[in-house]
Order: sequence, then C-alpha cells, then structure tokens
Amino acid sequence: MTTIAPRITLEQAKQLVELIETGEQEKANNLLDSVVEENINRAGGLLQLDNDLFEQIGKLTRQLHTALSDFQLDPRITDLARTEMPDAQSRLNYVIEMTENAANKTMDAVEFALPVADKLSESFENLQPRWSLLMKQATSLDEFKGLCQDTNTFLTEAHNDTNQLHGKLTDVLMAQDFQDLTGQVIRRVIQLVQEVEDSLIHMLKVFGENMENTAVAEESSTVAENKAAKAVEAEGPVMDAENREDVVNDQDDVDDLLSSLGF
Repeated sequence: MTTIAPRITLEQAKQLVELIETGEQEKANNLLDSVVEENINRAGGLLQLDNDLFEQIGKLTRQLHTALSDFQLDPRITDLARTEMPDAQSRLNYVIEMTENAANKTMDAVEFALPVADKLSESFENLQPRWSLLMKQATSLDEFKGLCQDTNTFLTEAHNDTNQLHGKLTDVLMAQDFQDLTGQVIRRVIQLVQEVEDSLIHMLKVFGENMENTAVAEESSTVAENKAAKAVEAEGPVMDAENREDVVNDQDDVDDLLSSLGF
C-alpha cells in the first residue's frame, strides 16, 4: 500500500482548531499560511527535481543519438563496407587461386620428372657394372658390342630426358613468380585491415568520450531516475507504432524531437 505524505500534520490540525475555537483568528491564519507555504515549497522542490531529471535524460539522449549518427555517417566506414571489403575478398581469392595454380604446376612437373629421373638412374645402374668389366678387360667381343649399343641408346635417351627435366624444372621456377604478385596483394589486404582497426578504434574513442562526459550526469540523476521509475507504469512494447503520433519511427523523428525539446 502506498504511503501518502500529509499536507498538514495532526498537531497542526489540532493547533488550528484550538486557535479558531479560542478566537485567535490572526494566529490561525498565520498557521494556515505557513502550512500552505510549506506545501508550496515541497511541490516546488519536486518540480525542480523532475525538471533536472528531464534535462539530464534529454542530454544523454542527444549525445547517444549524435554518436550513433556519426557512426552511421562516417564516410570511411561506408567506403570500407561497400568497396574495400568486397575488394579485399576478391584479392584474397586471387591469392588463393594463384597459389593453387602454382602448386598444381609444381606437382605436375614433379610427377612428370620423377619417372624420367628413375629411368636415367636405372639405365646408369645397368651400364656401370658392364663398363667396370670393360675397364678390367674382362669383357668378351659380343658383350663389348652389346655394351656399345646400349651406351649409344642411353646417350640418345639421356639427351632427350635431360631436356625434358630442364623444361619441367623451368616450369617449377616460373610457377613461383606468383609470390611477387600475391605478396603485394597480401600487403594491401593487411593495410586494409589496419584501416578498419583504426576506424573502429576511433569510434570506440568517440563513444568513450561521450560516456566520460555523461558519467557525472548519470550519477547525479540516479536518485531522481529511481524516484521517477516508481511513478511510471510500464507499458510494454509499442503496438501499431507507425500509426501513432506519440511514437517516433526513425532517426529523423528522434532528431526533430530532441531539437524541439531544446537538446
């Protein structure tokens, strides 16, 4: 049950009746005037408290609205979101594509070169013991003729195989030229990330300054807000807001409302 503060105390009422009964009208009038003045002063204090609370809430609302508007209208944030971010995504996709292409070329070249190198090694291992016997003069005429024929075949095939290996190694080398281009792209993306970070830090500083500027005001209005909160009945969510004149619908309405209230 809510306690109602009396506008006149029991003692004052008794004293007023006693003065009237004894015919002391002037004192009765003075007592009544003092009671009325006391009530007027109390009402004035409450009115001033409500005015202070209203002013503090208005200032806080204006500062928050301005900060949000600055954040939304920051051209650098808009440019980053609309152009730089998609461009960064394309750049990173380009790096991935170039790296993948280089890896595929390198793997293809290695897969081709390994059998060629194995073939050369096998041919060498086949000829080397026979040449050792020839150097020891332990080779027959037929073996010598066969060795000469196999050596000629080996030299012919080795020439072709080494040319192929040279070409594939060149392909591997050329595939690595992507690193210069992708390095530049990655550095640009890193720069973009730094710009985004700087912009976000700037916005955090803006909000931080607003919070610091309003911290004292918030603290001084806490008591008044608590008092006002007890007197306000919660309505819940606004229904049919777009058709109600007492409800703001967008940022422009908020700005107009704050301006009309002097904030």
